Amino acid sequence: MMASAGELEHKGSDLMSLKPESWTQVSCPCCHSDQVEPLVLIKLGPKITPATKKWIISRIEARETEGGAHLLAHPGEDSDGDIILVAAPRCTLLRVTEELGLCKPYDDGSMAAFSCHDRDSFKNVDNMQEFLTAAERQYIVKYELDSLHVRKDQHVPGMPLSKGLLRARESIFQKLQKMGVVRSIFPLHEKRSLDDLAKNWYTKKQLWGQPLDSINAYFGGPVAFYFSFLDFYTWSLVLPAFLGLVLAFLPGGEPVGGAEAKQEAEEDEEGPSVRGLAVQAVFSMLWSTVVMELWKRRSSSLSYYWGTLQLTERFAEPRPGFHGTMGYSPITGRLEPLFSEWHRKLRIGLVSVPVVGLFLGMVVLGIAGFYSGEALVQGLHAERGSILTAGLLYVPSLVHILYVNVLGSVYSKVALLLTEYENHREESAFQNHHTAKTLLFTFFNYFAILFHIAFFKQRLAHICRSGRLSSLLIVTQVIGQCTEVLVPYLVDRFISSSDKNLQEDDPEVDRIRVQIGLPPFPGLFSEYIELLVQYGYLSLFSCVYPLTAVFLLINNVTEIRTDAFKICRLFQKPFYAPVSSMGVWQAAFEILGFVSVMSNCWLLLLSPRVKHFCLEGGFSSRNALLFAILVEHVLILIKMILAFVIPDEPDWVRRKRDEIEFRSLHALNELKP
Repeated sequence: MMASAGELEHKGSDLMSLKPESWTQVSCPCCHSDQVEPLVLIKLGPKITPATKKWIISRIEARETEGGAHLLAHPGEDSDGDIILVAAPRCTLLRVTEELGLCKPYDDGSMAAFSCHDRDSFKNVDNMQEFLTAAERQYIVKYELDSLHVRKDQHVPGMPLSKGLLRARESIFQKLQKMGVVRSIFPLHEKRSLDDLAKNWYTKKQLWGQPLDSINAYFGGPVAFYFSFLDFYTWSLVLPAFLGLVLAFLPGGEPVGGAEAKQEAEEDEEGPSVRGLAVQAVFSMLWSTVVMELWKRRSSSLSYYWGTLQLTERFAEPRPGFHGTMGYSPITGRLEPLFSEWHRKLRIGLVSVPVVGLFLGMVVLGIAGFYSGEALVQGLHAERGSILTAGLLYVPSLVHILYVNVLGSVYSKVALLLTEYENHREESAFQNHHTAKTLLFTFFNYFAILFHIAFFKQRLAHICRSGRLSSLLIVTQVIGQCTEVLVPYLVDRFISSSDKNLQEDDPEVDRIRVQIGLPPFPGLFSEYIELLVQYGYLSLFSCVYPLTAVFLLINNVTEIRTDAFKICRLFQKPFYAPVSSMGVWQAAFEILGFVSVMSNCWLLLLSPRVKHFCLEGGFSSRNALLFAILVEHVLILIKMILAFVIPDEPDWVRRKRDEIEFRSLHALNELKP
């Protein structure tokens, strides 16, 4: 739950100790305050002149009508220093809250889209620390800084003529970062609030439950949605883990058939029976569908409570990297770059899709090269049998690992360039398209070999008995836990100890400077990828290896705490825009659920035990294939029916959404003359 106003004022006292007279002044009387809360730090590059720093501060403090951001700025220790602290006055916070479409508590206790015209009807509107969360206040500062553009060609004071030119409508801070004038911009940690959050989050003894409201208030919606999904997904693994244990230790039955059938059965003797395989495949379909549908209901409820049910990002200012022909928006009437949707789709279809397909083909070529090289060195070793040829057996694997890593590094840069080339207006659209490209390549990279072994070589026993799947699970989790628990602990215990002393003993500006030395938060992409790969192992191959859910459950119980520790203690605080869901990640999990139905049906068909069962029952290969196709279509139909029957939103959330829309329409009608 969120803290009271008195608690927040007390918690924020260490950040409000900077001299108020050193802050730039606001022209609006309603925004005047004796205490100013530093929200964001701008780290300048080396050898930046006082004239350049003064000009940046002037752009930050100037009113919107004068081409500024209408924020408050503090020069740090002095005008020659390399930091600028930024805060936000009340009127700017309220204006951007309305622009973003955030919902806030109304006088009657319900949530309503905030309107400056009706501001007095909202609770706590006079106290920004209660009205807006810390994450929202800090994002609003970033939103205003990103929206800063020069109206005409201008030279940055104190910069060489060859480097300091800003073109008309060019994003000021994006260009300053490219020129090296601004090194980084990040929100400030508030030590007391962070300590309280940590105490109620990863240091408590209970294994279940997380302070989601506090996480959302401090870090923002994307972080809160990630940890909410991680918690929800982890405890949903209990049922498949129990079923996996039962199936793993049930006897598989006696094989039937000739010598070849018995040999295949011996290779598959550790697997479950045909009945167990069928139960696991059907259960996997039902489980993945119900879990994702229930998560969507939970996600919509959280979105309502956090005020992000109806965001209006498409009406906000374009993201800094967006470009196009200057003109007036037909929707907002603002002067901004215009870029047609068909032009963007043309770039996606003719450039992005073929390039991504090319890289996926290179993954396939890498796999083919690996098998060719493996066969070559194995044949060489069989002929000569020397120590040298024995060492050559490891070369294909090492070359393939190197190839995959290099290809992945190149692709990550290409994916970013392609998404920039597509020129998306909204930041969320940019992130979704970039994530989709990287996700597709990563997924293909992880599962291509397993699919090749299962469907092309048709050696399911090789996946289990060679330990291919179990080793991927266990080794990945052990390495992940070592890097996420041991390394962070050592860094926090020994390397960061001097920083902790500095935070306790030195003046406030020095304590703020400590945060500059922290690395920037790498984002949630790798965390979501880890969950998606887990989900892939579970949904795609659980009928081959039933113990998958058991390993994942054990891993995720500790994953929640280690991820919380990392984001709280080891990185700079990240900026996150308000969001209403997990975005493209939710769609990725749902698509994987559909793929799992087809995967499990075909894995079931290719299983040696099912082949023996068909042989015993007199089923021909053709009839077995037709039956597998029929079962696949029936399961997909059941999955679609379940997804349709379970509403994405609870009834009360749907009613609240309608109330918000009606109230917004009513307020708009009142504004009309």
